[in-house]
Amino acid sequence: MIKKGIHSVFLFFFCFWLSAQNKSDSLAVNFHLEFNKLPLKLNHKYVSAANDTLTVETFRCYISGIQIQYDDNSVFTQKESYHLLDSENPNSFSIPITKKSDKLISKIIFNIGIDSVTNVSGALAGDLDPIKGMYWAWQSGYINMKIEGKSPSCKTRKNEFQFHVGGYLKPFYAMQCMKFPLDKKADDDINIGIDLNRFFSNLELSKTNSIMIPGKEAMKLAAHSNKMFYSQ
Repeated sequence: MIKKGIHSVFLFFFCFWLSAQNKSDSLAVNFHLEFNKLPLKLNHKYVSAANDTLTVETFRCYISGIQIQYDDNSVFTQKESYHLLDSENPNSFSIPITKKSDKLISKIIFNIGIDSVTNVSGALAGDLDPIKGMYWAWQSGYINMKIEGKSPSCKTRKNEFQFHVGGYLKPFYAMQCMKFPLDKKADDDINIGIDLNRFFSNLELSKTNSIMIPGKEAMKLAAHSNKMFYSQ
């Protein structure tokens, strides 16, 4: 009985060590949620560039199709590359990609949102599970990005704003492809900032405070949302 207990403890610590070792050997993409270059605090009051006082309560965003390009022209493409960044789950902002190496990284490519093929494949599991609250219905597909909060500028119920950006059918195909040139060794993580101040800088919340379906307005927000992302 004692030997069995010792064996279980050893197995637990071995698995923990192996998991930590694998994580330290992995090249990861770390996304940093910010407001005006400072770490975002949920339910904290901010003033946007458009002079709106606001608090952010929810941020969720799909990152997909991650590719790493190296200076020797080789490319690593992550399989099943669908990741949900969720402000309520800080661990979701660090995405292990591949093993670290001595190669030089020349570029990172990823999508904001979910591609049309995946949208028509039906509701899936993992980060694509509808239980995550990022799936409208088969007619509209996945929500690429969700930003919710409150502002006294919004003459809405409880001064709420809700931006659900998505759409996979042309002409309202809202997924955005991001490409950042890099010049770094693949032995250190890649860091990408997401600055919500850039998102709100082009909005007057008294006039625009609720976008909940695919369409022209969602496309405008999608096109503007890529300005939030930058290489650190």
